[in-house]
Amino acid sequence: MDQVGVAMNRNELVDRIKNYEWSDVEFKEARNQAPRSAYQTVSAFANTAGGWLVFGVRDNGDVFDIVGVIEVDKVQGEFLSTLRSGGKVNRAIAVQEDVIETDGRTLLVFHIPESPRSEKPIYLDGDIRRSFIRRGGCDERCTSDEIERFLRDASTDRLDERPLDGLDAGDFFDPPSVRWFRRMFDDRNPGRGQELSDDEFLQEWGFVVDNGNRLAPTRAAVLLVGRPRHVRRAVGRPLVDYQFINADADSWTTDQRWSDRVLVEENLVQAWLMVSEAYTRHAERPFRLDAATLRRNDDPPDYTAFREAAINLLVHQDYGDRHRTAFIRSFRDRTVFWNPGDAFATAGELLDPIAKHLRNPAIVTAFRRIGLSEQAGTGMRAIFRNWQSLGHVPPVIENDKTRKAFELRLLRHELLSDEQQQFQAQLGVRLDDERARVLAFACRNSRVSLTDTKAITGRTAPEAREVLSGLVVGNLLRPLDNGTRYGLAEHLQHRLDAAGRGPAAGDPVTGKSRNMVTDHVGAGSERNMVTQRNMVSDHVGGMPKPNMVSDHVIRKLTAQQQRIVAACDVPRSVPDLMESAGVKHRTHFRRTHLLPLVRAGIVTMTNPENPRAVNQRYILTDAGVALRATRISKKKEDERGGAG
Repeated sequence: MDQVGVAMNRNELVDRIKNYEWSDVEFKEARNQAPRSAYQTVSAFANTAGGWLVFGVRDNGDVFDIVGVIEVDKVQGEFLSTLRSGGKVNRAIAVQEDVIETDGRTLLVFHIPESPRSEKPIYLDGDIRRSFIRRGGCDERCTSDEIERFLRDASTDRLDERPLDGLDAGDFFDPPSVRWFRRMFDDRNPGRGQELSDDEFLQEWGFVVDNGNRLAPTRAAVLLVGRPRHVRRAVGRPLVDYQFINADADSWTTDQRWSDRVLVEENLVQAWLMVSEAYTRHAERPFRLDAATLRRNDDPPDYTAFREAAINLLVHQDYGDRHRTAFIRSFRDRTVFWNPGDAFATAGELLDPIAKHLRNPAIVTAFRRIGLSEQAGTGMRAIFRNWQSLGHVPPVIENDKTRKAFELRLLRHELLSDEQQQFQAQLGVRLDDERARVLAFACRNSRVSLTDTKAITGRTAPEAREVLSGLVVGNLLRPLDNGTRYGLAEHLQHRLDAAGRGPAAGDPVTGKSRNMVTDHVGAGSERNMVTQRNMVSDHVGGMPKPNMVSDHVIRKLTAQQQRIVAACDVPRSVPDLMESAGVKHRTHFRRTHLLPLVRAGIVTMTNPENPRAVNQRYILTDAGVALRATRISKKKEDERGGAG
């Protein structure tokens, strides 16, 4: 996540209130005292990715009203002293506060930082069960599994370095796996330990350690080269599920069968061999000849990116999580790598060439000793460099701190297309390759961040700022905040919108977030939430065209949103829609189900100029009508198919 500081100015705050931006902002009325629910929000922000808590704003269901704090000094003093005393909250929270005056009313703004990993979970009233996380616009109490994940990550004693009781140090390992590992080790470290027996080798390199009065293998050793039955005992689930799916990702649903699958329940050595063999079986293998050496090179062009991404998945996942299985899904248009366990570094730091804190340091070290992983801090950069060399849009990283999961998407979409090059040529400016690619990314997404630019160019932060500054000087980009995010210049946005080529035109790149690299704060599952990505495939200039609804849009609607779409053929009030959707909690309904449809251009207000109107109703847009018609048509086709 780009570091945008902890200050929120008046204009940004008012904009957040009007535009329903609340994934990292929570509003409380708090006119005379801080409500008890404010401390749940503190816990949630501290346990997730931080955020702003604003006192002096009333939630009226459909809209927020700025009412102001009356007893400013009292509310501010009591709230801050409670947080810093360590009584209500298990750890003192380093809150930064601000006072904003707007329309004669006083708002108190508190920035709650994300707590260090070693201090999580942050909980209330001395009860660890009162730990909360931020999901979308809600504070949710942590489950027991989520609390356990926090505790594992907070421990200084890494799980993979601990000895496993009940195993014989001389009989736990799989001989073929040890032979393969030693052969790879010898190639990288000639003359080091070749005379040792397998038992001695494993002890020499720390895979077998003293455990009381006997030797025992570490968890890393079992995961790396252990016999399958011991691996299953240590992990309790498959290590990775690798699926090949003959479809584009957006047109695929989970009920569609894969064309090939590798489910790995053996050790990490065998996992890598099985995964790499499956990749080779399906990968593009063009014949290439090195002009200097005349040596043949038929490695797949995306091999480096795949290798680093697959190794990253194998070595960094949370092996203490016995319920969620890592997966690789290879679609026609992308490959998705998903891990249980978020990265300890922020998403922006993942692209910096520095050593980072590791969840499984013993496993990572073992893979580096045999050359199957880049040196510390360079693996993710190698993925981005390889993808950049292929001309693709940069990979998308989601470091989801709410679900404690990590996802990397390698998208096979051209960044600097012929159409984009023609568009840039018409601007009458001459751009070098780096600035041309950054501008192309901004055209696809309407904005580009400093982290995005680092990823696109491979440059350091100061160098990336120079690239962005050049585009600002050329009147192609405009800064959006304190130098970390930039939007298209208005004249460019107008040209793209008029041509129907703006970011709203069904761009496949952005996924759930407009940021390419993000610490995702848990807006919900990709397949059951309407996200800020527009869901209409020909949405031009902010007004969707009818009859151009992608098939995947229908599948992305939640069941409640489908009922809303069905009901909004005539103007409906919020209570009417809540009844239709079967939802009782008004705020949750509005935030989770209704407003995403409004943002996506599927439903609109009958009185958008006055969101607070008591007679406010919601009705389908042209795109919403087309969506409803498409759903009805598809349902009839399915029924006819079932009848046949």
